[in-house]
Amino acid sequence: MTSLSMLLLLSLLFQAVLIVKCDDDDEDRLVRAINQYRTSLNLTALNHNEGAECLASELADEFRGQPCTNTTTGSNMIPGVESQFPNFPRLLTECHLSANTTRDGQILHACVPGLDPALVLSNFTSSQYAVYLNGTQFTGIGAGSEDNWIVVVLTTNTSTGDYTPGTNVGNTVPGTNVGNRAPGSDVDNGALGLGGPGYLVVLILGLFMLL
Repeated sequence: MTSLSMLLLLSLLFQAVLIVKCDDDDEDRLVRAINQYRTSLNLTALNHNEGAECLASELADEFRGQPCTNTTTGSNMIPGVESQFPNFPRLLTECHLSANTTRDGQILHACVPGLDPALVLSNFTSSQYAVYLNGTQFTGIGAGSEDNWIVVVLTTNTSTGDYTPGTNVGNTVPGTNVGNRAPGSDVDNGALGLGGPGYLVVLILGLFMLL
């Protein structure tokens, strides 16, 4: 492999890593800020919950392209999104979750142009969402973002709110068989960690092996 080829490969791989890191920055920053907020109130920090993070990411993707309104930013925000998406059961299934293990959780969402960190945090801590962030019943957190939207899912340590993945979820949406997919069909690439950036990294590594 020539030096030029090596430099090009390393440059592409570095850019791919940066893409992955930037995608996670908004959510990680908000989770850290929320935990700092809770610590300042002498509350325990929230633990990372993979199921909650998956659902938050799925919901953020559903919000993509929708404009910000006075009910999605500021003090007028309304918690909960289940009624907004008829396909909510499918989103649960995508994350291998069920209504039984998510009932006690809480979904919070906000739309902030450019996802400015200070504005994002104030939309959660200086709104009616604060009552949930102050709740001692919540022990876990997951976050996802897309465009100007960011979603936070709070979980509990109870069996009806811990967002524990199940093997036979069965959140069937009327007219579909989402809850009863055959083994090996409709593989969820996101669950395998092979989103757009992941594919890019794999492609670059493949090129490295060919050179």
